[in-house]
Amino acid sequence: MSAGVLRGTISRLHRWPVKSLRGEAVPAARFDERGMAGDRAHVLVDQRERRAGSVLTVRQNPALLHWSSGYGAEVVDPVPAPTLHAPDGTAWDWADPRLPAALTGSLGIPLSLRSEPGNQDRGPTVLVTVQSTLDALAADLGAPVDLLRFRPNVHLELDVPPFAELGWGPGTTITSGEVDWEVVGPNSGACVRCAVPSWDAGGRTRWKELQRRLIDHWDNRFGTIVRVSRSGTVHRGAAAVVRPAGS
Repeated sequence: MSAGVLRGTISRLHRWPVKSLRGEAVPAARFDERGMAGDRAHVLVDQRERRAGSVLTVRQNPALLHWSSGYGAEVVDPVPAPTLHAPDGTAWDWADPRLPAALTGSLGIPLSLRSEPGNQDRGPTVLVTVQSTLDALAADLGAPVDLLRFRPNVHLELDVPPFAELGWGPGTTITSGEVDWEVVGPNSGACVRCAVPSWDAGGRTRWKELQRRLIDHWDNRFGTIVRVSRSGTVHRGAAAVVRPAGS
């Protein structure tokens, strides 16, 4: 391989069927023009008078993280209806007409459900994170940092310095098996974070120092935004190759 090309492994794959709810770790996933198939393909819609029609997120109500969602199977096309699990463990089918009332009672917000294949925040994109960066942040804070705070789709084991991925500019590609991703967006693809990572993955406690550290040292960036340029299926544990722009 040419100089600058990096080799690594897909160590984790995560899918988030319902935006702002907890998601599921998966052994394999389809990537195509939608991003990760089934990722954030369902949303909860605020029906309060002043916010009617707005998508509910953790920023408005961290209790969304008390609920989880999953498909329990490979997602291709069409995207199936997910199963939700309430804080008490009760399983709810997305199509159950009682689900909106159950969510309203749990969250204290009148809401409705909506399904649209591909509801990602930045269009049909995929969020990639790197283990060396996660390790460095944990060392800096002096405590373990749960990757799920950052809600990635693809997590890489890669021999690079911490936060090196923030410098991957447009034209950088990542290949795993039959799938290619390409870095897109402003900030060389780096993901500028909101307050969500400061909440633990279950939405119970907030760790404000984590976000302060990202703001002070890394311009509040963690992870890299990519778009699928060649479709296919990726498996956990598969080899990954990163070709920085110009390599």
